[in-house]
Amino acid sequence: MIDSTKHQGQRRQLVQLLEEKGIDDAQVLSAMGSVPRHFFMDSGLQAYAYADKAYPISADQTISQPYTVAFQTQLLALKKGDKVLEIGTGSGYQTAVLMAYEGVEVFSIERQQELFKKTGLLLKKLQLRPKKLIFGDGYKGWTTEAPFNAIIVTAGAPEVPKALLEQLAIGGRLVIPVGEKDQVMTRYIRTGKKTFDRKTYGVFRFVPLLKDRN
Repeated sequence: MIDSTKHQGQRRQLVQLLEEKGIDDAQVLSAMGSVPRHFFMDSGLQAYAYADKAYPISADQTISQPYTVAFQTQLLALKKGDKVLEIGTGSGYQTAVLMAYEGVEVFSIERQQELFKKTGLLLKKLQLRPKKLIFGDGYKGWTTEAPFNAIIVTAGAPEVPKALLEQLAIGGRLVIPVGEKDQVMTRYIRTGKKTFDRKTYGVFRFVPLLKDRN
């Protein structure tokens, strides 16, 4: 797989666009500038990889718009030593952006068997090794690996799964798009055993978070 000087130039332009749209976290911008998005797209769409748009991938899913990836990642406020859970591995693009952070452990769950197999092979080919990647129900989180410092949900949930809130460490951040047709980007910060700060960040559109199905 080739990451040409043209691709790298397109990524620099994308990073500039993200800055213009309000992404100001240097680590986020560095991660977005380092991950070759075209590696995570079907060959017929790779020419459009650095447009700030979502595109279809396997299993009726999408690779998120770069701005959305950057926005969610910025809300996670990751730091070295954090343990992060991704709900919805999808194409692996968001996974790779998280892995661009030094000293962050990435755990990821995918509900679509087709994507789980395809993306798992791709990540190996790219020599990207999350701490763990499993096929499973994201609504349930990952109890045996909890607690997490950060949890990111990459699909729209009609409500916030209680399991995910319970699996946050104190001070941990859950970033999740909540809603049916359109979703409101929401961040929960765990402030105590049973207390959370909640803040919303505008409307986005995601594919639905799958529950109890293959």
